[in-house]
Amino acid sequence: MITTTGRPIAGILQLVLSTWVLSGLDASGKWIMGLGVSLLVLSAVRYIVHCLLVLAFVLPARGPGILRSHRPGRQVLRATFMLGSTLSMFTALHHLPQAQATSINFLAPLLVLALAPWLLGEPARLSRWVAAIAGFIGVLIVIRPGAGLDLTGTLFGLLTATLITGQYISNRLLAQDDPLTTLLWSGAVGSLVLLVGLPFALPDALPALAALGPTGWAILLGTGVWGALGHWLQIRAYHNASASVLSPFLYLQIISATALGWLIWGQFPDQFTWLGIAIIAFSGLTISYVEWRQRGRRPLVRVPSQV
Repeated sequence: MITTTGRPIAGILQLVLSTWVLSGLDASGKWIMGLGVSLLVLSAVRYIVHCLLVLAFVLPARGPGILRSHRPGRQVLRATFMLGSTLSMFTALHHLPQAQATSINFLAPLLVLALAPWLLGEPARLSRWVAAIAGFIGVLIVIRPGAGLDLTGTLFGLLTATLITGQYISNRLLAQDDPLTTLLWSGAVGSLVLLVGLPFALPDALPALAALGPTGWAILLGTGVWGALGHWLQIRAYHNASASVLSPFLYLQIISATALGWLIWGQFPDQFTWLGIAIIAFSGLTISYVEWRQRGRRPLVRVPSQV
């Protein structure tokens, strides 16, 4: 738990910017996989560059003590969920339009609220179940038969939402650790796991990597930059403003994902998909308001982190 600085406008601007940055990460990964670079190589570059950048900026400012965790086991668990959601999301993006893949992810916060009584010991509330069911109905509209969505991508999209749910619940269990400690552990664990598998995937990936050219390499390396910058912006946002203020603006990532999907691939959701997206967003916004009314305004917030 950290105290906010009471600068809500700065926090909102940082969060909105983070939605564009993280959508840029998703678009970059989708582009690179479309050029034939394997999932493992893409994810390894994304994690290693991310980890090196965070270490380069955080260690000089905070010292080696920032690496120390009060709950190392839980940090590894969260990092595992984050790595799994990264691999799953990139796979979903390879098969689905970016807007649809992103919208499915917004089922995760609703699942957290629905599961909180069992996993976090929070009170069971009918409003949470209603919001989760409504959000799931919205997802069903997005992935409905006849929408033309690839089955593999749809299944990996749902898997991503499930893994992000585990990641969010892990965030709740790591309140004693500094958010930057969590960010460093997530990057380090993911990098180590992917480095183990990289030698097996690299030989087959060399032809695709050689064909990337300067622009392709810039986009590939940029996945790590976008990831590090997006997470840093989110941490700063939640340092400046409370979750009750910021939560509605998370859904603006639908706009950034849709805009990039349309500009790069000419993919734009149809009217039924927009209906499903609207139901998901409305469910999330409504339950956020209900939770805020029940808890009241508080200057404390747990800092979340996305894929």
